[in-house]
Amino acid sequence: MVVQDKSNSVNSSRTMDGSQNKVEANILLLGAENVGKSALTVRFLTRRYIGEYGDIESIYSHTDRIDGREISFNIWDSLHPQNYEVEGYISEKQLQWADGFILVYSICDRASFNVVRQQVQRIRLYKNKLSAPTPIIIVGNKRDLKHRRTVSSEEGRLLALSSDCGFFETSAAETYHGVLLVFHELLDLIREARALKKGTAGFKGIVRSMSAVFGRRRTE
Repeated sequence: MVVQDKSNSVNSSRTMDGSQNKVEANILLLGAENVGKSALTVRFLTRRYIGEYGDIESIYSHTDRIDGREISFNIWDSLHPQNYEVEGYISEKQLQWADGFILVYSICDRASFNVVRQQVQRIRLYKNKLSAPTPIIIVGNKRDLKHRRTVSSEEGRLLALSSDCGFFETSAAETYHGVLLVFHELLDLIREARALKKGTAGFKGIVRSMSAVFGRRRTE
């Protein structure tokens, strides 16, 4: 596996929502081969559509300003490994690195939809062990080829609904705006998850403090 790191900040500390005006988000794109993960990524980064890519993994960094706040996207455009028996395989390194996930299938390829189904289960199982919120968006790509569709929009929406994921159908070949919405929606989910985690941590701290106070009173 080859990973091209095109960012100087991928391994830097993450800046959470807070006093500073910068947010950093690590986004992992997953899915089977030839579903358009790289096309979606490059469309988001450059607004251009490129149809052919080599077999290579890349991590890109992209900075944008959204609602007056500087946003740093670190995007891991992953390859789907062929040397694992588990079809929806995701490495532990990827699971630890990602703040949010975009799971891509082709509406023309039912096998790729099954890969996404398995990857959702894998992510949920891992994150549930950590009691961590998990922002996930499922994307049905290649909507421009709907005459070759084998996965209905309803099936995609049902999978997303049953898995508590966001859902989009789009075409990297046809639209930049649709791809932009996917990444911006995931960013919103990541920020919500961080706020929830921060709030939960604060609540636990209050409970511990109260327990300590009342515990001392009982022993006095």
